[in-house]
Amino acid sequence: MEDASPSRTALRVARLRALHQFSPQAALFRDPYASAILGEAAPAMQELEREDEHSRRMRLFVTARARLAEDWLAAAVRRGVRQLVVLGAGLDTFSLRNPYPDLAVFEVDHPATQAWKRRRMAEAGLAEPSGVSFVPVDFERQRLAKELAAAGLKTAEPSFFMWLGVVPYLTRDAIFATLSYIAGIPGSEVVFDYSEPAENRDSAGQAALAFRAARVAAIGEPWISFFVPDELAKSLADLGFDEIEDLGSSDIAAHFARSPSTRSNSGAHILRARRSA
Repeated sequence: MEDASPSRTALRVARLRALHQFSPQAALFRDPYASAILGEAAPAMQELEREDEHSRRMRLFVTARARLAEDWLAAAVRRGVRQLVVLGAGLDTFSLRNPYPDLAVFEVDHPATQAWKRRRMAEAGLAEPSGVSFVPVDFERQRLAKELAAAGLKTAEPSFFMWLGVVPYLTRDAIFATLSYIAGIPGSEVVFDYSEPAENRDSAGQAALAFRAARVAAIGEPWISFFVPDELAKSLADLGFDEIEDLGSSDIAAHFARSPSTRSNSGAHILRARRSA
């Protein structure tokens, strides 16, 4: 990503979330600010008619992972967690929709993307919520712990970390440095998505990987890191996480459709890991 411009993948995800609001599956994830924050870049309803199968599946995965993450956040809030850290926030609108008055929100993103988002909010007439702190961080060059502490995160208290659409673009060193930091805070929890390597996928999954990887590589934001589920689970346990829930694409579909899971493996996952207090 160029320093002078926002992440193009962040824009792509935001447009998918906005387009989803027009879809027959809109109830899966409601976001009344999805189009407003995009302004002139917001999609029109007619774009649904031009969706191909790859785009439709990507839209549903993007919105399902957001819904799951926010459902898991709700459970954490019921347990008493009062800090949310959104890593790689992009144009995420949770801070505008936050239903928890005493939940402090820390939005972390690349400086260029975050500055662009704040301009978009101002241009759309969306006031920055009083309970949100914007924390500009380059994951590959800055220490997350230091920047969050400076922003006021209470590191002696548990936090919920929402890390969506980011992990595949980072090096393993950067990924595990962040996970190690989170694991070092008892009672904290992280939700992130990841992709399996091509050799672990069925034919449909391999085709989907080739299609999506080519698209992001073409705009200069290639996928770098892939994980095998069992190996990732072991690595997380070694870091100190003792509660791990990993949903593959078929599990996610079954969760929302309330239908039996198929044996297909498209390679996309969303994972929740928590270190008990």
